[in-house]
Amino acid sequence: MTTSNPRIALITGASRGLGRNEALKLAQQGVHLIITYKDNEQQAHEVVQEIEALGSRAVALRLDVADSKTFDAFVAKVQSTLKATWQRDQFDYLVNNAGIGLTAPFAETSEEQFDLLVSIHLKGPFFLTQKLLPLIKDGGRIINTSTGLTRFTFPGYAAYAVMKGGVEVMTRYMAKELGARGVTVNTIAPGAIETDFGGGMVRDNSQVNAHLSGLTAMGRVGLPDDVGGALAAMLSEGNHWVTAQRIEVSGGMML
Repeated sequence: MTTSNPRIALITGASRGLGRNEALKLAQQGVHLIITYKDNEQQAHEVVQEIEALGSRAVALRLDVADSKTFDAFVAKVQSTLKATWQRDQFDYLVNNAGIGLTAPFAETSEEQFDLLVSIHLKGPFFLTQKLLPLIKDGGRIINTSTGLTRFTFPGYAAYAVMKGGVEVMTRYMAKELGARGVTVNTIAPGAIETDFGGGMVRDNSQVNAHLSGLTAMGRVGLPDDVGGALAAMLSEGNHWVTAQRIEVSGGMML
């Protein structure tokens, strides 16, 4: 579906996992995409081809969200990409999705591990969004990514969940300060999902999968389509009056 003035979304970390699925679900709604990848350019271009097969245009750009010193150059690249590909100065939706999993008991978490999580999950989205603000349309949308682990707890996720708790607070402040521009800011918080995240434990370990399914009201763990579909619904054209909210997409875990 190609229109003369398409909606455009920028999704970080969309060459694989949930980001890829989110991009494809948005493409099915006619949204055009800028996706980012860190290392695997080939994988990113395969996602671009999948998006374009659905009728939307897409471009893949390299970005390391842990390295804020590169953000100015990245923003300049986004600006030139918008001009060259869509003859536009701004885009509509920003999805801060890129991240890593890190499992370590609280007592054994190192400063290096903690600092890496800060850079990727908290500092990165904070300053990347700040740098991109001039390129986000008035009336646009921002979605930040959290986790069900800010509401319920499992051993080994203390540092990771702390970062995501910060993301949820950041979301509310962004929503307050950007509301005058008509920009909504919300958080999507996935539960246990069958992806390669965290080494694919939920997807590949049948005992873990079964245990988590038993803790979930819907009787199973999530699939990437569950999260991609929820994000696409959050960015649908009629959903413009919801802001500063945490939307948990967990099928009812730990109720």
